[in-house]
Parts: sequence; structure tokens; C-alpha cells
Amino acid sequence: MKPVSVLAITSELFPLVKTGGLADVTGALPQALAAEGVAVTTLLPGYPAVLAALSGTEIHAEPDLFGGPARLLRGQAAGLDLLVIDAPHLYNRPGGPYAAPNGQDWPDNAQRFAALGKIASWVGQGGLPGLTPDILHAHDWQAGLALAYLRYGPAGRRPGTVMTVHNLAFQGMFPAGLLAALQLPPESFTLDGVEFYGGIGFLKAGLALADRITTVSPSYAAEIQTPEFGMGLDGLLRGRASVLQGILNGIDDAVWNPAADRLLLAPFDAADPDGRAANKAAVQARFGLEQAPGRLLFGVVSRLTWQKGLDLLLGCLDEIIAIGGQLAVLGTGEPALEAGFTAAAASYPGQIGCVIGYDETLAHRMQAGLDALLVPSRFEPCGLTQLCALRYGAIPVVARVGGLADTVIDANEAAIAAGVATGIQFPADALRLALRRTASLWQRPAIWRRLQANAMQADVSWRRPAAQYASLYRQII
Repeated sequence: MKPVSVLAITSELFPLVKTGGLADVTGALPQALAAEGVAVTTLLPGYPAVLAALSGTEIHAEPDLFGGPARLLRGQAAGLDLLVIDAPHLYNRPGGPYAAPNGQDWPDNAQRFAALGKIASWVGQGGLPGLTPDILHAHDWQAGLALAYLRYGPAGRRPGTVMTVHNLAFQGMFPAGLLAALQLPPESFTLDGVEFYGGIGFLKAGLALADRITTVSPSYAAEIQTPEFGMGLDGLLRGRASVLQGILNGIDDAVWNPAADRLLLAPFDAADPDGRAANKAAVQARFGLEQAPGRLLFGVVSRLTWQKGLDLLLGCLDEIIAIGGQLAVLGTGEPALEAGFTAAAASYPGQIGCVIGYDETLAHRMQAGLDALLVPSRFEPCGLTQLCALRYGAIPVVARVGGLADTVIDANEAAIAAGVATGIQFPADALRLALRRTASLWQRPAIWRRLQANAMQADVSWRRPAAQYASLYRQII
């Protein structure tokens, strides 16, 4: 099997910098690909946390990278091979990777992520001795311009290219007046290039110019070709349907392993799930809920946003109370939703609790202690929280969209009879009925235990996705 060299381009990488599932994917996939004969080097911006973790050396200097000098460093962190752009004028600042501490996007985000694409293109064309990637794999809009710089840059070596969409809702749109500042030629500003509704579309450029396009689930790949889910890009994606495919995400099943997870109060596995009880009690205590082992404990581990459908859950809290359930919510996001769940916890003490923010230890304990995890998303490219829930035996109750539909087998009567059900699916407008269905299954302990066992035995690892990516790379080469 011929080895393959891949340059992955990303703005996030777990455990160095993370705002969502993108970091989990780019952090875990390289290790899984190694077993397929694929060597991945990951290029990412030199945020302070990345530079602090990197053990590396300078291998290239840029005297002027969009307004200031920069160095390209090569080294390792968290067991991954990295290229890091050390450009203090672009990345050495407080806040998150995209926004200032006040929550406002950095005004120079176009230049910050154009720099990522510019360096990726240079490496891909063979500019860096000792690293000649066969494939450039761009992740989300922040990496999309790499493909434009390849297409419109100097003639020469060109690697194969893959553009992966983790969430089509985030597109990287910037004013057309920045074209020259981003060092893009006038001929790039066309329908087949970077132009999108009169502006510069970073994601659109990647989708238009990549050899292959992937999304993070097969259902989402189909959905984004429709006006309902296509976010204005459905026409382009239908036109490129022959090079578009969905490859499901996985999770790192060494990190997410209830039998060896040191963040849990008690370990357990599918053969002996009794340890879940101690974790459930700990979750109830942390959220100020009544210590009642027999009550159905629902939970949410999510960004609190409209996309995630959590306003729909706020409208169904009376149903959770009516069926005798409890609810624990962990997340941060839109102020109205944060306020809504905070008020609900005050109105229903002992029955509803919330923690605004994110806590990795608590997230693990919730997956290990919840009876059911709620994911009522309006759209969901893949979703990782339901994969963790399957692994830990928290029955996922999910909207029938995107990767949620691809990863959870609904507990209808046929699936129960066949012994294959792993959770509950529901149409987007039927959350209230789904809560009742969950309560009904909870009252049938033998079936509930079977659901848990099935869920915990499901393969949610990166093994199969990694093999699919490796096959895709070799097809392109």
C-alpha cells in the first residue's frame, strides 16, 4: 500500500484550541489515518496556546504576511506533527480564535485566515523542503482560500485537494473590496472562483475549486443540495454532486471509554453498566436535582443556539415535569437561551438544573450518568455528542436530520424486535412526542437495558471513516 502524505489545514485542533467539533475531528483523524498508511501534517495558526504547547523549530520566514513578519515552525504537540504560523500581528491576541473577549469577530479575520490558506498553498506547491504533500485537506471556511491560492497562484506542482464542510452555516464572507488586499487576482472574482453574492466567499471558493468535497455525514451531504439546508450554496453543490460525498465522523474511543475514563466517579462497560448509578447521582448533585435513582434524567451537552433547537426544548419543559423527568443542561451560547434555562432552573428547583459554560469533566460525567441525551437540532452536519452518548449508554433522543439520522437507530417496534435499536429519532416538530416515547421506554426496564447495551456496542470510532478518507485520497492521487 503506497504511503500518502497529507497536509491538513485547520483553525482548530484538540487539545490545543477548540470551540467545537472541528477541533475534535482534526485532532483525532490523523492518528486513525496512520493505521491506513496516511501521514498527516497539520497546519494551523500560531495562537498563544498552540505556541506554548509546540516543541518545534523555525523552518521558514515570511518578511510580510498580510501586514507583518511571520515564521513557519515545524514540530510536535499532543502527539501530532504540526506546522504552525507564528505571526504575532495576526494571532497573538486574547479571546478565542475568531473573536475578541467581547464576542465581536476580529475585524481582520479575512487576512488572518487568508494567511492560513496562503502558507498552505505554498507548502502544497513544494515550497518546503522535506514535505511534499500528495493531498491538501482543507477543513471549513477558514481553510477554503488555500484552494484559491493554488488555482490562481504561480504555475507549478499541484497536489490533490479535498474540502470538508463541517457546518455549511459558517461560510467566511468578506467584502469584495478586499480582493487586492488578500493578494487574489481580478480573474479570481468570478462565479467559478471566489465571488459569492457580490463578496468573497472563503468556503464557496473551496467548494468550487476542490477536487473532492466531503461532509461529515451522508445525510448532510444530501441535505445541503436542497434549498432548505443549502444556505445559498445548494446550486453549486448540486452541480458538483459527482465529487461530493459524506463520511461520518467518529470519536476518539480511547478518550471516550467509560471503562477507563479517569474523569468518571465509577467506570463501567456494556457487560457491567452498574457504575452508571454513581455517575448519575453525581450529576444530580452537581445540578441541584433531587437524588432519585428511579427518575428519568434527561440532559443536554451543547452550544445553546437556534441551530441546536434548544428554544424548542424550552417550550417543552412542562412535558419533562409532567412525565416525572429531570433535566440537566450544560452549555453556553445565545444570551436568550442561557437566560431561559437559568430561569427554568430557578422555577423548577430539584427538577431542572443548568450550568452555563463548558466543563470537560462534567461533560464526561453527564454522558456517563444521564439516562437520555437530548439533541433536538434543526440541522446537524454530524454531531459528536450523540456518539459519546452511545459509547456511554446515555440513550440519544435526536432529531431526524443529518448525522443524527445516520448514527442513531430508532427504537420503533420493528427495531426493538430485531434487537438493533440504539436510541430515539423524531421529526423536528415532534420533540414533545419524543419525550413521551422516551418515558414510555423507560418504564420497560428490559427494553431500556437492551437499548443501552446496543448503544454501547455501536462502533463510533474513527476506524471506518479513516479507511474511507484513505481510499478517497488514493482515488484523487
